[in-house]
Amino acid sequence: MGDKAALAAKYQLSSVIQEIKTVLDTARRKAASQINRELLNTYWQIGQIICEYEQSQPERADYGKQTLKELSKALTREFGKGFSRSNLQNMRAFYLTYPNRQTLSGKLSWSHYCELLSFADADKRSFYEKETVKADWSVRELKRQIESSLFERLLLSRGDASKEQVLALAMNGNEIARPADVIRDPYVFEFLGLPEDKPIMESDLERALVCQIEKFLLELGRGFMFVGTQQRVTVNNTHYYVDMVFYNKILRAYVLIELKTSKLTPEAAGQINMYLNYYAAEVNDADDNPPIGIILCTDKDEITAEYALGGLSNNIFASRYVLYMPDKEQLVAQVENVMKKWRGQKL
Repeated sequence: MGDKAALAAKYQLSSVIQEIKTVLDTARRKAASQINRELLNTYWQIGQIICEYEQSQPERADYGKQTLKELSKALTREFGKGFSRSNLQNMRAFYLTYPNRQTLSGKLSWSHYCELLSFADADKRSFYEKETVKADWSVRELKRQIESSLFERLLLSRGDASKEQVLALAMNGNEIARPADVIRDPYVFEFLGLPEDKPIMESDLERALVCQIEKFLLELGRGFMFVGTQQRVTVNNTHYYVDMVFYNKILRAYVLIELKTSKLTPEAAGQINMYLNYYAAEVNDADDNPPIGIILCTDKDEITAEYALGGLSNNIFASRYVLYMPDKEQLVAQVENVMKKWRGQKL
């Protein structure tokens, strides 16, 4: 009885410790959130003061840089770090970019906002702001998505970019309501560190993605959960294996990915179509939506994609992947070309 009593007491103490930890963690999160809100509010007000001073001294407009330099020295002497000239410039821009303080999100840090202030394009800035809040991106993750031109890639993946779609992304971020909404083109795997000029095997690509699964999930987007690799599909006593399987909790659907280190082929479409039929019949639960198939390949042409994927009842998409950060100017030019075609069709 003594041993049982000791074990019960130890269990109760462990429960008490866990309860206290929960209370402390909650308190710390609340305190951090409140501190962050106060910091944003403070920097916004400093930006307001700087702008109002500039407006009251129009004859000194040419000396704005000198004014910030003097302010930086004085504030640094008084309050320490955090008041460099560049940071004061950001505070000024912060106020000008977000004149309505009520629109600021307490879920974003000052470092997040400093990244967002780099955008002259209000639509892009709004998109990344909303996606950061929705996906809870760290500053590093936000930087990576900006560098990989996620905004342009999402527009291009839709194939018919228009001003309406630009505005929808800006206003709402990437809303995931149908399978096509999770597709990106191209996918960017620069985090793998694989050489661009050397051939790789599909098994090597798969292994590298698994080793960097957290970064791969970030690239796939919101709602993805990793199920496994080489998931067996048995048809008529013959075993086949799906390269990678995920589950998207937003769409409530399995997502099957086939990796190809070559361009899109009709055979790849037929293969993943069989896997999707199997999952729909044998794996799906009653409340799951039809599975989604993605073929990741090094290249695809529109005609092959049209004939290989057209007429299939399953949701199958083919997207390219690249092993390097895409050229931003090239992607922007592609979006502009698509929108020019769209405007021409509207005339």
